[in-house]
Amino acid sequence: MPLIDKEPGADASAGRFSALQSRDFRLLWMGQGISGIGSLMQVWAINWQLYELTHKPIALGLIGLFRVIPIVILSVVGGSVTNFADRRKVMLVTQSSLAAVACTLGVLTLTHHLNAFWIYLLTMVGASAMAFDNPSRQALIPSLVKREHLTNALSMMSVMFRTATIIGPVLAGLLIAHGGIGATYGINAVSFLAVIWALIAMRPETSLQPSPWKGKGEEPRLEPAAPIVNRVTVESIKEGLVFVKSTPVLVSTMVLDFLATFFSSANALLPIFAKDILHVGPEGYGTLAAAEAVGALIAGFFLSFLPPIKKQGMTILTSVTLYGVATVIFGASKAFFLSWLAMAIVGASDAVSTVLRQTIRQLATPDRLRGRMTSVNMIFFMGGPQLGELEAGLVAQWCGAPVSVIVGGVACLVTVAVVAMKAKVLRTYEFDPPRLVASEK
Repeated sequence: MPLIDKEPGADASAGRFSALQSRDFRLLWMGQGISGIGSLMQVWAINWQLYELTHKPIALGLIGLFRVIPIVILSVVGGSVTNFADRRKVMLVTQSSLAAVACTLGVLTLTHHLNAFWIYLLTMVGASAMAFDNPSRQALIPSLVKREHLTNALSMMSVMFRTATIIGPVLAGLLIAHGGIGATYGINAVSFLAVIWALIAMRPETSLQPSPWKGKGEEPRLEPAAPIVNRVTVESIKEGLVFVKSTPVLVSTMVLDFLATFFSSANALLPIFAKDILHVGPEGYGTLAAAEAVGALIAGFFLSFLPPIKKQGMTILTSVTLYGVATVIFGASKAFFLSWLAMAIVGASDAVSTVLRQTIRQLATPDRLRGRMTSVNMIFFMGGPQLGELEAGLVAQWCGAPVSVIVGGVACLVTVAVVAMKAKVLRTYEFDPPRLVASEK
């Protein structure tokens, strides 16, 4: 069944892979897929290498702190830059910077000079680049596809990312097991060439932008794209913050995202579970790290075959509840298969929630504010799990990794209950895509 309902005679591009009909989106999708594999190899290699160097849970937790500091400081500025600069050119700079970080990690590892200091410093440099890269990429996607294909585009990007998060950790685990941890960084550096080439090969076109649409009760319409701000100003940054603050459905999804991932972040502690609790070594570590992505990929596959989800708000709340329950199971498990299954459920529930939250945000935001909205969201989307890693590392240092994860999962469930009671706008949010498609023909 197609993702977007079609009227008789409608173009076949409204099918389940409709977003891939766009050449430029297809280039970005493939380039990011290749680059994503390398990036995920690096993420899991860093965690394992840092634990090998320090043997301290708190050291793993500090990775999150050094990632989140640049995000909090720079992401709002990055969103404003996205709104006046060529989004492709911004990404070319950020992707090149990330490639340089990967090269440096590889050289330091191969020369036996890599230590915790260098890992934290290079992590901050990479996070600084991501503070500009993420808003640019997410703001670029809606301009590459038709509006009625946006949910499909976001779902396809999610599937691509989840596929990379399966392949990347498994390859990293295999390389680590055979003494090739330095090669993971080299492979990542080379993989950035794919997305850089995709950005250069794009042929961007100016088009009409639909006005923001907030769901049932408001008619969408096409209107000329608003002029783009030509410089970063305090007023432009403030405008983005005010817009987010004055849009309740954006506030509620961002708060839920931040708090749930803050409490339920277990990824930083996976080296401890793989090495000291489940005793499965580097190969098992890679397989366990890929479990979340396997679940997310399966969920994304089913999403592409289902008709549009109407009660998106309640679906998000249900998905995050399942996310918390699976986190508790993972923390309590001593069996590898059960731990793997719990992580897969975490990934599946997170994938459903992520796609729906992104769809709501993109459709509720005008194009001229999209980069700034994305940058504000980035503080919540990335800040939650990164600060959560610090919280998890601190608790694990005092009480052990299993207790840290279990307590976090329970806190996630409490968070969902509070948000569900307080945020009626999210609880009752509905999506009505047939009216959207019909009105834009």
